[in-house]
Amino acid sequence: MDLFSRSWSALRAAVAALPDEDFARPSGCAGWLVRDLVCHLVIDAQDVLITLVTPADAEPTRDAVTYWNVSAAPPSGDDPLDALIVRLAAAYEDPALLRFHLDDVGSAAGRAAALADPQRRVATQDMVLTTGDYLGAYVLEWTLHHLDLVAHLPGAAGPPAEGLARSRRMLETMAATVFPPSFSDADALLTGTGRRAPTAGEKARLGPLAPRLPFVIG
Repeated sequence: MDLFSRSWSALRAAVAALPDEDFARPSGCAGWLVRDLVCHLVIDAQDVLITLVTPADAEPTRDAVTYWNVSAAPPSGDDPLDALIVRLAAAYEDPALLRFHLDDVGSAAGRAAALADPQRRVATQDMVLTTGDYLGAYVLEWTLHHLDLVAHLPGAAGPPAEGLARSRRMLETMAATVFPPSFSDADALLTGTGRRAPTAGEKARLGPLAPRLPFVIG
């Protein structure tokens, strides 16, 4: 839960530090500008708030790793929510409004997470998890989207090292594989999830793992 807070705080701080013109630049999410990604983070924060106040009595059905589904197919771009996010992001017009909304809702989600009982069970998307596992799952979400945020912004601060390391371990567990030690945590996540194609040298080091990429997380 502490890592959730650190990862989320770092991501929100990175957004807060962006100049207005960066919101119109591409992000690491294919087809999304930075403003679209930030709008998605607002929706994510709302989901966290909703889930933390949706208690469940049933036994947990998922944990921090099995919360996520892994496939080999990238998003088609036809998802109605994805299209809605692009329209919502454009409606903000002034990046300051989007920045403010993320700070407002995101801070509330952060406070709610800090106050939550990690053993309490919550329900979301027909799943039951402990709060600790639910927030642990979001370390991967925050870390990947932090990498998406700074993908074309070389001057922006990246995600915390501990979040990168934890997210790499989660991806490796989900995919039942291990990336070569020579890969940095960021490179393992970027190539592993298809956010960038591995170089020829990386493919050689990946060996039989290379044809299995990417592992699409959703």
